[in-house]
Amino acid sequence: MMKYNWFTNSSARVVLVAAVVLLMQGCGFVKSKFGGKGGKGGEVGVTNGEVTATGRKGWKQPTPYGMVLVPSGSFVMGQADEDVAATQINMNRQVTISSFYMDDAEISNHEYRQYVNALLADSVATLGEEEIMSKYYPDTTVWKNDFTYHNGDPMLEHYYAHPAFDTYPVVGVSWLAAKHFCKWRTNTLDDFRSKDGGYRSFGFRLPSEAEWEWAARGGKQGAKYPWGNPYVANGKGCYLANFKPQRGNFDADGYPYTAPANAYSPNEYGLYNMAGNVAEWCRDAYADNSNAIVWDMNPDNQNADEPRKVVRGGSWKDIAYYLETGTRYYEYEDQKRSYIGFRCVMDNLEGRTASGRAGRVGGSSKSKTKASKSSKASKGRA
Repeated sequence: MMKYNWFTNSSARVVLVAAVVLLMQGCGFVKSKFGGKGGKGGEVGVTNGEVTATGRKGWKQPTPYGMVLVPSGSFVMGQADEDVAATQINMNRQVTISSFYMDDAEISNHEYRQYVNALLADSVATLGEEEIMSKYYPDTTVWKNDFTYHNGDPMLEHYYAHPAFDTYPVVGVSWLAAKHFCKWRTNTLDDFRSKDGGYRSFGFRLPSEAEWEWAARGGKQGAKYPWGNPYVANGKGCYLANFKPQRGNFDADGYPYTAPANAYSPNEYGLYNMAGNVAEWCRDAYADNSNAIVWDMNPDNQNADEPRKVVRGGSWKDIAYYLETGTRYYEYEDQKRSYIGFRCVMDNLEGRTASGRAGRVGGSSKSKTKASKSSKASKGRA
């Protein structure tokens, strides 16, 4: 009887040890042949007729300037509150999102101006000045055209051009122009890296609709707004975003039109104005049945034949409903509005590998986000 107990307990110990080893290996604590310093082959990859290649050295993915790391995770996408009117186009569904980097604030007038100036300096011969001004230059007339009987002259004349609005989000930019800005931003970074002998970046782009919503929630499952539930003002009565409060008291939140891109408090991921200020272009084509046609792992509905593109976040002119993290609507890709801007994202490839598991909420990514946020606060935005 004693011998049988000893054997059973020993077997249990073996099974337990094996399980712990497997668990540690799965979490990246046990190094494989690729995890160490590698064989003598080094960069060559073949030693004494055997393949000994390990990971190439010198590659590291730095956090792009002005961006924060959004960790990977899974969440229930869709409206977090009752939404009778749009229930049929915004049903809840659990999806999983890989880690990525995101601009901590909307692209500002001064940032976008660098892009326009570069096009006028370098691309007139290929694109033509007329195309640059009509397609990519912000349409300042939106401040009058978007609203009937509205005195938008001061905004038309000064919003994009005057230094007073340098740190305010750029508007009057179409989805097509925002996409082209991402391409220019990528080429600018890659040109520098190639001259410096570094690897190319993974490219800037517009966020998918699912990425945008995941980032807006800031790790708060079921959050109605980026700051949580269920109110648009704090305990002191101060509004938490720039929108249309009450029955049209636009000035009640502190700004009659837009606010600086880094106004108000950021969410838990260090992202500013994920609700209100300006609505933001997403990469996805709009579809009423998007939940039925996209996969639940990094859903992304890219359809060049669909001119309607998803817009998220609400703006300075919208009521609180459009500020909700789950509210979705659209605008046509060539349209320019005084209340739609954008921000960029970049894939985090480390977040798509086993090593990226340390980047989940509560892990090292949270400290990275805070560090990036602190660094950003000290640098300020141009």
